[in-house]
Amino acid sequence: MADPNSRADGRVANQLRPLRFQNHIAPHATGSTLIEWGNTRVICGVTVEDTIPRWMKEQKVAGGWLTAEYSMLPYSTLQRKPRDISKGKLDGRSSEIQRLIGRSLRAAINLEKIGERTICIDCDVLQADGGTRTAAITGAFVALALAIKKLLDEKKLAASPLLNPVAAVSIGIVGGAPLLDLNYTEDVAASVDMNLVLNSAGEFIEVQGSGEEATFTEKQLADLLALGKSGIRELLVAQQKAIA
Repeated sequence: MADPNSRADGRVANQLRPLRFQNHIAPHATGSTLIEWGNTRVICGVTVEDTIPRWMKEQKVAGGWLTAEYSMLPYSTLQRKPRDISKGKLDGRSSEIQRLIGRSLRAAINLEKIGERTICIDCDVLQADGGTRTAAITGAFVALALAIKKLLDEKKLAASPLLNPVAAVSIGIVGGAPLLDLNYTEDVAASVDMNLVLNSAGEFIEVQGSGEEATFTEKQLADLLALGKSGIRELLVAQQKAIA
């Protein structure tokens, strides 16, 4: 079993990488932040359109909608990652992640209270070192809260539609030891890889977990969930400081 106190970057098993938010990074967005989480950096921008998808009109669904897009910039990885547009379609991984971001953030807002509007969340990875989807979700909530604050200040909303804050973190088993917030080298070496999305009430929004050519026990799952919950509690505090 790996020594959880000897991670390559000097962290202990239950320690998050350093986290920083740089707000209002995209002046034309309604709300935006650059989340720097270890060596992973993601710009999260929120824009609001005064329209709703056609399916909502056809089905007479009240309120508005929230949707997300995710992309990794070509220079975000060690070897250049071609843009999806060059292949003529969105790759499967990007499609899966942006659906996850959308589901996660829709759990954080009362869509009926935003009126006939569409909230568009764009997450662009500047630098990838593991946990890009969890950074995107955690940063997107900050950008969303800043956007809602602006709409309230401009009297475009009468009351805040935000529900419980949402954050996400990666967890995994590396060398037999459960670890919080995996960086790229740990992620590659993990025998079990998991992403956890929770709200501030401690309710689960998403649990993505699988053995990488390995199995895991119920106790290991419980250990990973406990580790993930402790990390998310820290992330929620950091989010509130960034929003304030």
